[in-house]
Amino acid sequence: MDAHKSLVDRLVRLGIIRSEKVRRAAERVRREMFVPESYKDMAYADTPLPIGEGQTISAPHMVFMMNELLDLEVGQVVLEVGAGSGYHAATVAEIVAPSEEPPHTWGVVVSVEINPHLATLAHYNLMAAGYSSRVHVLNMDGSAGVPLRVKVDRILVTAAAPDIPKPLFEMLKEGGKMVIPVGTPGLWGQELLLVEKVEGKMVVRRVTDVAFVPLRGKFGWR
Repeated sequence: MDAHKSLVDRLVRLGIIRSEKVRRAAERVRREMFVPESYKDMAYADTPLPIGEGQTISAPHMVFMMNELLDLEVGQVVLEVGAGSGYHAATVAEIVAPSEEPPHTWGVVVSVEINPHLATLAHYNLMAAGYSSRVHVLNMDGSAGVPLRVKVDRILVTAAAPDIPKPLFEMLKEGGKMVIPVGTPGLWGQELLLVEKVEGKMVVRRVTDVAFVPLRGKFGWR
């Protein structure tokens, strides 16, 4: 069986992928386009893989767990903090701006990366994979927020923060959601949190224990 299909089917059986929209995105985005050449034979192993600069591409089960928690819809504006190699942003774009829908209905993903080398990598990977019109990569400190003209529907943070950055929460629309790992750098000691803005207040739910690389920047780990 094709390794890509086998991975998606396994994550469905495990209940990680629950919705048709997340499954469709998982099937459409080819992970091998976002991993280094030396790791392409492991692209569909359900494990993080090095992408350079001391960073990793997240395990597929974590990518799709976070996408399910975000409850993404066509037309939404999504901010990603930590572009990495661009894979996670591509899976989000397939939901908020699916290729079969007319472009005027599309949402957009703004993916922010503090490391200039990874920002460049993500940009070219996304261009090669056909997502350059749906994902915009910025090289800046995303932990401190992004000066967009609108508030965003969803925020995805792909590195562990010391706490929930206030500037990111302030960027959320009323009813918006953020998924973020919080906790001490290291193998364990981090929690994945679902944050919602309800009547302007922060409502937080702990989801599970996780292990992410540390968030860098003003509201990250120094």
